[in-house]
Amino acid sequence: MSALIFAALAAAALPRPISDARIAAIDASPFDRRAMMFHHELLGLNRGMRVVADYPCSDVCPEATVRIIHYDRPPGRGCEAAGGVTASRMVPVSISVQRVDYCVPAVLERRRARRG
Repeated sequence: MSALIFAALAAAALPRPISDARIAAIDASPFDRRAMMFHHELLGLNRGMRVVADYPCSDVCPEATVRIIHYDRPPGRGCEAAGGVTASRMVPVSISVQRVDYCVPAVLERRRARRG
């Protein structure tokens, strides 16, 4: 019986699949900066990788809160080999911002390229 309970709990802990279209829709949607500042959330599983959203902020919160959607893996060759794209995002730090590289879903970079 305990093996059955353990299997059920393990299955419940797995993230649900999330499509490129859903990731793009979340990225394009507004969010409550005050409610989300400093949060980290698991959005789902895309191409076998966990997709997360981080909401960093700095001195001017909640106005400076940004949402960064990315794969839960380091940027670089491993990212590209897995189907992601290494891309820089501006992250609030103190009274400034800092460019940080992330492994992001390719759909988000294609959208950015179209927007210019």
